[in-house]
Amino acid sequence: MILASTSLTRLQMLRAAGLDPTPIAPRVDEASIRDALTAEGAHPRDIADTLAEMKARKVAEKHPEALVLGCDQVLALDRDTFAKPETPEDARQHLRRLRGKTHKLLSALVIYENAEPVWRHVGEARLTMHDISDAYLDAYLDRNWDSVRHSVGCYKVEEEGVRLFSAIAGDHFTILGLPLLPLLAWMGNRGMIAR
Repeated sequence: MILASTSLTRLQMLRAAGLDPTPIAPRVDEASIRDALTAEGAHPRDIADTLAEMKARKVAEKHPEALVLGCDQVLALDRDTFAKPETPEDARQHLRRLRGKTHKLLSALVIYENAEPVWRHVGEARLTMHDISDAYLDAYLDRNWDSVRHSVGCYKVEEEGVRLFSAIAGDHFTILGLPLLPLLAWMGNRGMIAR
């Protein structure tokens, strides 16, 4: 099994579940794909699914014999999507837009087998952020920038970021970027793992 991602969080989730995937960077220009899909008016769910598929396909082309998992996560506030912040100021602007509102995290998973897509799933979680003050927002980013700069939402709910929220509805694994329970169910139904 290959994980078409270098995400340490995703790799740790899979290993904690008793799987032993090999991580391989997919070398996909995510920003260009996301920008093109956004310009076409694509739904955020379709953007996540397409990015996950492009990653899986790219790796499966070089490893057609392997089961390849492609993953992607999109944060959507209404129809607007957010990319990972490039600077602390980007993160500050993102969090200002999110505060006091409910947004969605859409985590897509696409599996390729024999270089063909065989299964896909998009998990959805809804997160409602407190109307946090500018002072707390600035202090939060000062303390957490090195960690949250790798996160599409500029937060990690498994860390101090959980304090930003008043309500969270959805699967924890989906929030972390990989809908693990549906994946394990699919693998179990296929006899790939024991249950």
